[in-house]
Amino acid sequence: MKAAGLARGLVLAALLGGVGSAAASSGRFVHPRSVPRIYHDGWIDLNKNGKRDVYEDARAPIDARIDDLLSRMSSYEKTAQLVTLYGYPRVLKDELPTPAWKQAFWKDGIGNIDEQSNGNTGWTHNLPNPKYDLPWSLHARALNEVQRFFVEDTRLGIPADFTDEGIRGVMHAKATSFPSELAVASTWDAPLVRQIGEVTGREARALGYTNVYSPVLDVARDPRWGRTADSYSEDPYLTGALGLQQVLGLQSQGVASTLKHYAAYSVPKGGRDGEARTDPQITWRELQTVFLPPFRKAVEQGRAMGVMASYNDYDGIPIEASKQFLTDILRGQWGFRGYVVSDSGAVEFIHTKHRTAATAEDAVRQAVEAGLDVRTNFTPPEDYAKLMRDLLRKGQLSMATIDARVRDVLRVKFELGLFDHPYVDDPAQTDRIVRSPANQAVAARASRESIILLKNDGDALPLSKKLRRVLVAGPLANNPDAWWSRYGPQQLDFVTPLAGIRAKLGAGVEVRYEKGVDAQDAAFPESDVYKDPPDATVRAGIERAVAAAQDVDEIIAVLGEPDALARESASRISLNLPGYQEELLQALAATGKPLVLVLSNGRPLSINWAVKHVPAIVEMWFPAEDAGNALADVLFGDYDPAGRLPVTMPKSVGQLPMNFPAHPGSQAHDGGQVDGVLYPFGHGLSYTRFAYSNLHITPQQQGPQGNIEVSFDVRNVGQRAGDEVAQLYLRDDYSSVIGFEKELHGFARVHLQPGETRTLRFTLGPDDLALYDRLHQWTVEPGRFTVMVGASSQDIRLNGGFDIVGDGVHEQAAPPTDTTDPR
Repeated sequence: MKAAGLARGLVLAALLGGVGSAAASSGRFVHPRSVPRIYHDGWIDLNKNGKRDVYEDARAPIDARIDDLLSRMSSYEKTAQLVTLYGYPRVLKDELPTPAWKQAFWKDGIGNIDEQSNGNTGWTHNLPNPKYDLPWSLHARALNEVQRFFVEDTRLGIPADFTDEGIRGVMHAKATSFPSELAVASTWDAPLVRQIGEVTGREARALGYTNVYSPVLDVARDPRWGRTADSYSEDPYLTGALGLQQVLGLQSQGVASTLKHYAAYSVPKGGRDGEARTDPQITWRELQTVFLPPFRKAVEQGRAMGVMASYNDYDGIPIEASKQFLTDILRGQWGFRGYVVSDSGAVEFIHTKHRTAATAEDAVRQAVEAGLDVRTNFTPPEDYAKLMRDLLRKGQLSMATIDARVRDVLRVKFELGLFDHPYVDDPAQTDRIVRSPANQAVAARASRESIILLKNDGDALPLSKKLRRVLVAGPLANNPDAWWSRYGPQQLDFVTPLAGIRAKLGAGVEVRYEKGVDAQDAAFPESDVYKDPPDATVRAGIERAVAAAQDVDEIIAVLGEPDALARESASRISLNLPGYQEELLQALAATGKPLVLVLSNGRPLSINWAVKHVPAIVEMWFPAEDAGNALADVLFGDYDPAGRLPVTMPKSVGQLPMNFPAHPGSQAHDGGQVDGVLYPFGHGLSYTRFAYSNLHITPQQQGPQGNIEVSFDVRNVGQRAGDEVAQLYLRDDYSSVIGFEKELHGFARVHLQPGETRTLRFTLGPDDLALYDRLHQWTVEPGRFTVMVGASSQDIRLNGGFDIVGDGVHEQAAPPTDTTDPR
């Protein structure tokens, strides 16, 4: 980089020397200009007036610091805190800060800067790295320099919040990669998810990011929906339990966790993502009992600092303009104290798509008054700020409302310590933190724990390592681009199943490869409606795979969906294997050779033919970078699979909705309908066997505010060490409104040696027993409750129960309608 001019020299020196904390001596700064005399022992003179003001004093209460700072801010400085500057090449493409850059809109400050440099410049991947991405220490120094502008060169020195995506690891070049949330949920391992959050947060903070948009807490009840892969589960309890651990892990590392997408985002009409993000097909009761609980848990128990408001409406009111959702429920009921950010462009949609605001200006007013703090869009931030400023000037938006929104943003920045320690203290350490061996070990563990053994007739698995010839076939067997995610690390080097199997078996075993067919055919997505017979090219590919299989000892077919078919704006109308993959599978099976099917996909698929005809089926979803090695460990017996389904696998898309938990039907088995599912929620097999015994429930009778203690034993009665996922389900036998047939209310993943027994203990409290009643309040009703313990929602091994005596209102809830008139 050429040091042409003062501004370029400033950045070059920053990159070489780094920027220190508030307590650091001026010697830490290596710049050709004199260091401003604002850095003192224990505080920063942010407004450059030579004295420690209340907002600059870390000893003062946060509320006092916010009050003091707000009293000093102009309307321009306030509105600047309510916008996002999307980074991409706009922030770090040039040596900054240039004189022109310093006179741009953000001279008055900025709320946050999003995705400022992360190796991703759109919906593609493996692009050349932005110049400041690698090495990682260079990025930390570069963000320090951008932050230094806000601290030193703006009037009040308010730091920026650097935000980034992070549902599969922080979205940065070559950061530690984790499986998709759907795969992570398949581990049923809450402590592991806490570690994933810690790794993501630690790497984010080391790189200079201070706010991670993670986790996704949408409950995925329609598998056609493209973002099923980005979600944990169809079950609110599992989603909430794992999401809470991600929040706690992230925020333990000094970064904010921003929850997405609040609320009712995951059930667009027909499962269609994109342009159909409206009209969710859920009742108010279902919203309260299924879709809101994960967010509530993350706010109340995790103290999440951020929430992203979603694109959709609920009952005709856009979420971005809903005081009921953004203020009454989120802040009033749950006590949220962070800031709410819009999804990209969602504020504009109030006017352009929902059309509940006649002008862009009124859309802004509705959003701000409803409780939206920070607007995010790919358009310049000044566009939004100008509308706010015009509304203030006209008297159509009060300064008190603006102050409330700014207060939320400032609180998060104070709680993150940005006013006292705005910089990455030691950028040189970043290269030792990101992608460290310890972090990679957590990712490798997640890959192995997430793999599910769906079927294993005749103990077809594990495979012998003494095979002579193996055919690995299918479009997902050797496609490292299939698992890339827009919302995770970039520039990754995935180990494919083919590479992992070859590494496992070594040079002494011939491992052949034939793709056979593409993951999707040329007519996709129309072929999900009607598919023409295979043409000559497709037939030739299948014939090559069959020919390669003639003298092998084993066929491993790796089929499913790439990320392009299961992500944001990539919903499907079918749950079948796309393209001609089933035809390939049938042809391979017809050879008579031993066959294993490995699925890699972003949603549960209806693999009816395979379930009937293939003896062994393994599900690996969208894995982490170590994918092939993890799969090979499972296939060849070096790791005992123990993943469990976090979703139901239906037989047909025509059965939808088909979810757990479910309400009982009045005539569920009458008439000519298809009953049952391919595999139920919680299902998964192992190479060993487990027995359950000694269920104890105490007390047998309890009041509505008391706790119930449940314990039972799990014993490994097989010949191999392995993990069991014990699941506890609960049913309110009779209630004033229809309840679920059974609900998950506890789980534990335990490792047991052959012959080892472990006693597991759970506590059921009022939150577990409460019912959302006819008066729209949470109540623990008297009566009998049944406890069920087992290995899946349908594999129940132990039953017991207890009685609740007396009732009482557990909690008052929100009314089912929003009566606020935004006009």
